Amino acid sequence: MIAIIFAGATAMFVSMFGTRIVIRFFQTRGKGQPILGKEDLGPEHHMSKAGTPTMGGLAIVVAAFAGWMVAHVRDLAFSRQAEIAWIAILVMAGMGFLDDYLKVKRAHNRGVFWKKKSYITFTLSLLLAWWMVSATNISTSLSFTRSDLPGWHMPWYVWVLWAATMIWATSNAVNVTDGLDGLAAGSAMMGFLAFTIIGYVALRYRGIYTDVVNPLDLAVMAAAFAGACAGFLWFNAAPARIFMGDVGALALGTALALLALTLNTHLLLILICGINVMEAGSVGIQMIVFKASGRKKRLFKMSPIHHHFELVGWPETTVIIRFWLISGICVASALALFIADFTKQVQG
Repeated sequence: MIAIIFAGATAMFVSMFGTRIVIRFFQTRGKGQPILGKEDLGPEHHMSKAGTPTMGGLAIVVAAFAGWMVAHVRDLAFSRQAEIAWIAILVMAGMGFLDDYLKVKRAHNRGVFWKKKSYITFTLSLLLAWWMVSATNISTSLSFTRSDLPGWHMPWYVWVLWAATMIWATSNAVNVTDGLDGLAAGSAMMGFLAFTIIGYVALRYRGIYTDVVNPLDLAVMAAAFAGACAGFLWFNAAPARIFMGDVGALALGTALALLALTLNTHLLLILICGINVMEAGSVGIQMIVFKASGRKKRLFKMSPIHHHFELVGWPETTVIIRFWLISGICVASALALFIADFTKQVQG
């Protein structure tokens, strides 16, 4: 428990100071986030935010890694799964960094790979998932709250495709959610706190969660990310002084997906990331309606759905807080399902 608290506190401290450094770096160079305008069908009402420092996700990733590493000072063993997870997070963060760099350099909110980024991230997800299953003894059963519920075994190649889809979908869903000040960071922080609790329960009751390898290391990683998000929110809360950028969104989404995979809570991730599912789903629905109508009609005024509510007349802070509440309800519901199943196993 001490290692978990130590990781979270260290990450929050490093994140706060690291974010300040990133803000000063961009401010002194007069560089910042470009915003899509009317000509690109972007959120024109956000044009006033153009020039805000970006790539704050660098501070989140560095802080989370620092918190995770520092926690190992107390004789905590490194797990192979957590090590591969971290490499996966850094790879996806690197992809996001490249896109952010090109956006800032070209002063346009589309990196050179914006049309191909989805294919590139999925390919990377496939390779990383294959590495995880080939180098560790991770469970390849479809899971909800534990590996044997429902416990449907998947051949390794099916698991790789399933895991890659989870990583790709979650990282992109968090990226879509990152459109309002503090929305993505706040909802991700709740998700990481949920995985911290799940990891701790798996640690205390190894007889039930036998297929979770080194749950303490995974709980420490989740706590480190939760602390890093909290520290970043100090500057990212509305009105944001910095954005996390793709480097942060892709890293956070990848971390959430990998925690679900390693803690055997695959299907529970849908509820833990409920707000991200809603945001990404609104984009998919908008595209389907638009194409089905011959490119004449749209279901929402703008997607992702947070922009729709802004255009309806909700102030940005109202949208953020209400979406945080929705995220909190989803995460609490996920934890309730996990605890209910855990209680049933203990009593049975």
